[in-house]
Amino acid sequence: MNFNPSDLKPIYLQIAEGIEDDILNGLLQEEAECYSQYQISRMFNINPATAAKGISLLVQEGILYKVRGLGMHVSKGARAMIQEKRKPFFLESIKQLVWEAGKLNITKDEIKEMIDSIPAPEKEGQK
Repeated sequence: MNFNPSDLKPIYLQIAEGIEDDILNGLLQEEAECYSQYQISRMFNINPATAAKGISLLVQEGILYKVRGLGMHVSKGARAMIQEKRKPFFLESIKQLVWEAGKLNITKDEIKEMIDSIPAPEKEGQK
């Protein structure tokens, strides 16, 4: 999980997205224990209440759930939920890319060639 204190995005949203990224990257498995607010607060030297706010957001969305006495866990189906949640943002990013490319007289075929030339990123924890 990454955190950028100079980012304009609120810290609790960065925490929520960081947990989501770790789920998507396979670092946090479905039904497995997730980081606690105290672990996150120590990792990034932030207030535990801020970390709890990010975790609570994911609980409200059904991505995390609490197991009494054992902490937060990743919900079954969380990966698919996150993928569906992020697709509209991804589509909007692609639209912006295509519109900007049009201004620069870059064709869709040229965009596809550019995309194909970029190596796939390695997932965290894999090499």
